[in-house]
Amino acid sequence: MAGPIPISLNTVPQEVLEHIAYFAATDTFLGPPSSLLPLLATSQRLNSSLSITTNHHLYARVFGHKFDLEAPLLRLGADRLTSWALADELRRRCVVLKRLRARLDSTTRARHADEDDHKMTVHNVLFTAYILMLENEGKNKAQLMEYGHMKAWIREFWFDAHGASLAVYSIRTGNWPLNLPETALAMWLFWFFLNTDDYANANDGPEAPLNILKALALGAHRYNLTATSWVDFEPKVSTQTLEHVTLYSESMELTTPPLAAPAILSYLALVNRRPPVPRKPFSEWDSEWGRCSTTLQPKWNLSECFKPGSIEGVWEGFFTYTEFTAYAALLAGAPPNVIQKSVVGKHQQTWKLREHHLVAYEASGSDSGIDMDIDKIKPLRAGDPLRSYFPTGTQIREHRDGLAVQESGTGQVLRYQRAPSLQAQQCDDQRQVYVQDIIITGEGHSAWGQFNLVGRVRPCDGFVSLSKDYVDGDRGKWLYRGYLVGNANGNFAGRWRDTLSPAEVPGYEGCFVMSRRR
Repeated sequence: MAGPIPISLNTVPQEVLEHIAYFAATDTFLGPPSSLLPLLATSQRLNSSLSITTNHHLYARVFGHKFDLEAPLLRLGADRLTSWALADELRRRCVVLKRLRARLDSTTRARHADEDDHKMTVHNVLFTAYILMLENEGKNKAQLMEYGHMKAWIREFWFDAHGASLAVYSIRTGNWPLNLPETALAMWLFWFFLNTDDYANANDGPEAPLNILKALALGAHRYNLTATSWVDFEPKVSTQTLEHVTLYSESMELTTPPLAAPAILSYLALVNRRPPVPRKPFSEWDSEWGRCSTTLQPKWNLSECFKPGSIEGVWEGFFTYTEFTAYAALLAGAPPNVIQKSVVGKHQQTWKLREHHLVAYEASGSDSGIDMDIDKIKPLRAGDPLRSYFPTGTQIREHRDGLAVQESGTGQVLRYQRAPSLQAQQCDDQRQVYVQDIIITGEGHSAWGQFNLVGRVRPCDGFVSLSKDYVDGDRGKWLYRGYLVGNANGNFAGRWRDTLSPAEVPGYEGCFVMSRRR
């Protein structure tokens, strides 16, 4: 009688081994699939059949368990997210999470003492974390916060005496904090993870978080709102704004988002002592992804960087201002402690905004004069940046369903449709709609009086510029420029400036933030 057949993992069928390996890799949600390592060390056969270099499909499944997938599938397409790409991204993200957890990049001391086998620049660590938040549906943020301890990491990076941002060191030596791709990404992550209660009892010296953020938010001459000059409605493409970043096993050219917008949002959230508007799933950040991933070229369809209809409605918020003499000292070269010591005033304001679209369709099938082919539509040309890019002499007539816009010296009248009417029309029309230009009109009020608003959205990056004219004329004309950070639940944040200083030089500026009335 034959004895019992010895049981060995070497005799287990491959598909069963993969099931075992998957459950070992996903026995815990947080962090790298470290429980898989003992299984891989069992034998050379198992290692060769289950390793990441030979079994991409297994690790792609593990990626789907630990990270959010819907956003990259929609933005990049399934063809680019192969099993190999997902497996490679899993490996890279695990390295990032381990570096965050070990605080290998948050301070200068940690950077100097780094002996980790998986070297990675702090730029790559931060860009990976930023992309994770743009793709977040819940899993990504949990990995960063609960396993990577991102909140503690980012606080140390910015506000520790030896923080890798060198912000505290810069303030101590009378210099402005560095404006680099790394600090820009780190400020976005600070905003994503900000809980105002965490900073309620912070000290009040020049190195305090609030005062460092104050310098970053109010130092308009140092920290630009845009990646390219705000003066140009159609800026020239510059390779200097592009960074080579590995994403899903491919090297991609991405634009680092400027530091200013999240610095303003963070500073004003702490000043107002009110938590930011709750952030929503990844679709809320489609425009941030569009600004990051598309080249700064004129677009036939500007919805990549601005969701049409997202600024329509009533907005509430406030703007800040500083003493003119203190701000003039900044422009003359004063150190940041001048603005840190300066008194900042603020006023509440309310806006009622209407959004109007110049649209074209894939094919013309109408005699209305509105449904025109893309090649036949010529948007309003670029104009004066101090007047929200409108050409001098442009005539705008508003009616219930939109605008009639005529440029000076031409007989052509461009007809813009209100956002709500366009959305209703799209529901009944199967053709592809291209939004080529957006004009915003509206009115509002503050303690300084009533005012009218009119502006445009820059097609290449969704940069919004609004001219604010007080009705009584005594308060002057001001220019509000910024981004809608987020879509339906976003905050409109940026800076206002005077319209008397030439556009090419820094003017008298302050901050503002507006949130949709709820």
